[in-house]
Amino acid sequence: MADMSDKMSYLAVLIALLPAALAAQQVRSGGNGTIYMGAYNEAVYVIDEATLEVTERIPVTTGIPNLMQLSPDNRTMYVRDAAMEHIEVVDLVEGRSIDSFTLSEGNTRVRIRSMAVDPGGEYVLLGARSYTKLLDRFEIGEFSILRVDLDSHEVTDTVPTSVGEQRQGANLMFSPDGDLLYFFGRDIIAVETGNFTEVDRWELSQPLEEGLGRMNMSFQRSPYDEEGIFTNLFRMTDPVQGRQMMGIARVNLAEQDVDFYTLGPSERVSFALAPGGRKGYGLRSEIGFYEFWTFDLEGRRVESRVEFPGRPRMSLVPSSNGELLYIYNAGNTIDVYDADTHELLRTVWLDADMTRFLLVPGDAATNGGGSQG
Repeated sequence: MADMSDKMSYLAVLIALLPAALAAQQVRSGGNGTIYMGAYNEAVYVIDEATLEVTERIPVTTGIPNLMQLSPDNRTMYVRDAAMEHIEVVDLVEGRSIDSFTLSEGNTRVRIRSMAVDPGGEYVLLGARSYTKLLDRFEIGEFSILRVDLDSHEVTDTVPTSVGEQRQGANLMFSPDGDLLYFFGRDIIAVETGNFTEVDRWELSQPLEEGLGRMNMSFQRSPYDEEGIFTNLFRMTDPVQGRQMMGIARVNLAEQDVDFYTLGPSERVSFALAPGGRKGYGLRSEIGFYEFWTFDLEGRRVESRVEFPGRPRMSLVPSSNGELLYIYNAGNTIDVYDADTHELLRTVWLDADMTRFLLVPGDAATNGGGSQG
């Protein structure tokens, strides 16, 4: 009877502690950053990373926010609407929209496909194309990169078509001082921003070493990369055997240097750098088959592949303290996983479907006015 009594007392203690343990698990923090989420209800949500609670909803006036870019000090956000016709300026400190403009006029619609904001906040470069409705047809203009003054909203210049490659869009990035503009395509082209004349070209379209194929890599900024550094998956074709290979590359823009290594045959997996640069995470997503990938960047290997019950459309970003993984897109939920065990910790439900998701680590976020690549 004494043994039974002891067991019952022990069980009672466990039951009493269970709610507290569950609560501690639910409020586990991913860091002290800020998440900015574009939503279909025509608002930008400000989410406190520590609690994943919405602290503010900032209405926008030009439609569904579809493309969002932050100023270097993270105090201003530039938003393009889903119709690709308007640019809106949002003051994150005051929590309100302060300006907007469009280049469309009359029967002509100007669709904005990409943008890059001058670090000084004086102008924006817009990769755009015009569509004019005539009586019997649409007249489609050439893709152009337009310089637009943010005060007057006037087009003050056009980047010469001889710079970069003619294509449907343009991946652009300013240097921190705004003196140089980089075009990321088959090659990386640097132009000075006074007259947009080419000053340097890095021919990444050529094999880095004899016997290698051309490297294909996305130059998307990560909140955990240093300025001018890009870490991402690359893919190339073995020119001898015709095999599709993949690996990890770390590109130093200033020194024009690439540190890379292959991982094996190319697979449909994404990549997201973790804080500290020692690990990366990815998602392999096929209908009915979903995997977490963990990349050991110090050991230059795939550390693990873990199958989990995912969803057809997913994106991943590690938390700012590196302990959690956020799965978002599409829909109105953020699934929170443990970065080491890949255990689902909780699901955060929001009152609107999302379009964009930007995480600013705590040491970079402004947090002014209740206000994250």
